[in-house]
Amino acid sequence: MRLFSAFGVVALISLSMTSPEAIAQQATDAHAPESASGLANKTTVHAKEQMVAAANPLAAEAGLDILRKGGSAADALVAVQTVLGLVEPQSSGIGGGAFLVWYDAETGKVTTFDGRETAPAAATPELFLNQQGEPLAFFDAVVGGRSVGTPGVVRLMETIHKRAGKLEWTTLLQPAIRLAEGGFTVSPRLHALIEEDKGRLDTQPSTRAYFYDKDGKTLTVGSILKNPDYAETLKRVAEYGADGFYRGPVAEQIVAAVKAHEGNPGLLTLDDLAGYEVKEREPVCAPYRDLEVCGMGPPSSGALTVGQILGMVNTFDLGSLGPEDPESWRIIGDATRLAFADRGRYMADSDFVKMPKGLLDQDYLKARAALIRRPTALGADDVKAGDPPWDKAELRIDGRSLEQPSTSHFVIIDKAGNVASMTTSVESAFGSRQMAAGFILNNQLTDFSFEPEADGEAVANKVEPGKRPRSSMSPTIVLKDGKPLHALGSPGGSNIIPYVANTIIALTDWGMNMQQAIDLPHLTNRFGTYTLEAGTEAEEMQNDLDALGFKTSIDDLNSGLHGITLTPEGLEGAADPRREGVAVGD
Repeated sequence: MRLFSAFGVVALISLSMTSPEAIAQQATDAHAPESASGLANKTTVHAKEQMVAAANPLAAEAGLDILRKGGSAADALVAVQTVLGLVEPQSSGIGGGAFLVWYDAETGKVTTFDGRETAPAAATPELFLNQQGEPLAFFDAVVGGRSVGTPGVVRLMETIHKRAGKLEWTTLLQPAIRLAEGGFTVSPRLHALIEEDKGRLDTQPSTRAYFYDKDGKTLTVGSILKNPDYAETLKRVAEYGADGFYRGPVAEQIVAAVKAHEGNPGLLTLDDLAGYEVKEREPVCAPYRDLEVCGMGPPSSGALTVGQILGMVNTFDLGSLGPEDPESWRIIGDATRLAFADRGRYMADSDFVKMPKGLLDQDYLKARAALIRRPTALGADDVKAGDPPWDKAELRIDGRSLEQPSTSHFVIIDKAGNVASMTTSVESAFGSRQMAAGFILNNQLTDFSFEPEADGEAVANKVEPGKRPRSSMSPTIVLKDGKPLHALGSPGGSNIIPYVANTIIALTDWGMNMQQAIDLPHLTNRFGTYTLEAGTEAEEMQNDLDALGFKTSIDDLNSGLHGITLTPEGLEGAADPRREGVAVGD
């Protein structure tokens, strides 16, 4: 089996993105016909001192322009996010939330900023139960106001700008304002997702009016889409800062949209918006080989679960096995299953829930890894939450929440060496399918467990007032000898975790560069079924994994990995061939 050949890994070229023509070429490549494997060929992008890797060429260009004006990674972050919210509204935006992992070049420290949405003060654990006390069907909960949490992105952008920004705040919002007023070209991906969501997106007045023409037809690829309401919102934020979003007319429009939905109104209030706070948190860091892998802790399960997977496979010689040996994927798959068992039992917003102190305890992970030292896959009865070291025991049962893979990730590195790795989301594609003041409102509350308890025992990730729903978003910075080596992350719902963990394994154990690691066909096993990426040579692993005792399936695994590696010669950026993203830099 030759995993690389499926993606037609091409010769690496040095591409310094210093001109509008080069950026335009990247945009053209992003929309080029797909390869025979169903993926567009992309190549490593090289830059000397600054770079942006993001999910849309217009957003990446906006960020690079800010860097060229002397802005920091914190400044560029604002431009990238506000443009993404316009041109990729299905994935992220100012009506959603985000996690940021930040490396400060001056102090040499990694910190994280939690801009995750919060449940309204009026929310109860029964939020997603019907009158009979049964969980709502997923999309019955999503579409409308019930699923909308207090957005965190705007306050997060302001927080990091105050900490590390160099340019004026108003300057950073201008690229998105100009695009919103002048219009942008509808991309193939946006068109396809609008078309796919018919039956939900076109049933809601605000999204039907924006995403479909007067005859109800999906906006065509290449058509020009303007958003004057979004421009007005950003102008208000430019003038008043984040308070221009969380107070006043914009906040009033958000609350009105949430409460006015006829069939599924929500609980969000003006007080919820006015009281929202971004929380700076210590990073969760885990050792892997000679590296330190740092990411976002609770309410994200990302860094803990990635750290557990890496901690278990750290006891195996994956480098000698290589990516084409089914034994590598047996080890990785069962480590992922065991980590997800702990995730389902223990992980949630730690401001509300006591968590075991020892989820990343090395002795505990060695004991978990010992379960994998066998010739075949773990049986279903063997995959259970472990008993990591606790400060204080707490009753807990397993919970499951359904995360949708509609998110975005970007990485920015500036001339000073600051690194921003940010994953941002409205949760499901097009969030709650509600718009207010020109932007999509999230449905992040459906990341909570719909069932709060069973037989008197609590689910960690149940709904509670002011609580932040558990996430799988895994923005990551990998350090070597205390210095950044890689920065990466992905969308993909709970598949984000294996996407990121497997990419780190490919970078570290299999000697791949960032583009090769991102190109690698996906194989993920979270809950017992080993999913192999359709249309790639991962499918050829199916018989081998079946023989090892796994249940397997073949499906689309549409990641959106973006990453940058820091080398002695400069920066190497990569974008996922499965989406429209690019890396650009100087």
